[in-house]
Amino acid sequence: MPSRRSSKAEPAQLGLAWDRPGLVAGVDEAGRGPLAGPVVAAAVILDDLHPISGLADSKVLTPKRRERLHDEIRAKALACCIAQASAEEIDRLNILQASLLAMRRAVEGLRLTPHRVLVDGNRLPVLRVPAEALIGGDAKVPAISAASILAKVYRDRLCHHMHEQHPGYGFDVHKGYPTPSHLAALRALGPCELHRRSFAPVRDAMAAVASGGAQASADASRRPDT
Repeated sequence: MPSRRSSKAEPAQLGLAWDRPGLVAGVDEAGRGPLAGPVVAAAVILDDLHPISGLADSKVLTPKRRERLHDEIRAKALACCIAQASAEEIDRLNILQASLLAMRRAVEGLRLTPHRVLVDGNRLPVLRVPAEALIGGDAKVPAISAASILAKVYRDRLCHHMHEQHPGYGFDVHKGYPTPSHLAALRALGPCELHRRSFAPVRDAMAAVASGGAQASADASRRPDT
């Protein structure tokens, strides 16, 4: 099915037409696949009187184009909010629920209350306003495209800060995704506090570090006294 509508609505809104006019917020997230760092979500209400040319799914845009559009969105949108769920929340809730939590935080952080919310994907956060999930919405709905750009740029910038904290992992290059270089760094260094411990490659690295430490202790215990 191409879309899914939320049954969540405030009592005053029940019974109103779904497509009634009003403010529409687009919502998208970035960072579900990486092994480290938060998942980031953005919510954007665009201004019809100040259209933005070139909005598209952030994944098909060059980094330079994303940066330019990011600044234009922040300047022209009626309202926008960026929120996140931490690596600890991802481990505690699972990545899907943490993504939905970040989306809910982004919508609730808007300075204006939208009449409805359009979310990229096939799952919806729990919201107090009507919402619809649209598969491929980041390529179809300008407000969702704008949200995808804000979330992506924010998270990429965050990864540069992560790199400054932990330069051995290369977060500024792979953005936390399980690239060969990232996996090699995990094996060599073990996970840092930014890693998602519920993700299999991180769990494997933790087990390897623990096994190596246990082996070292066993070797030391067998070493004759000098």
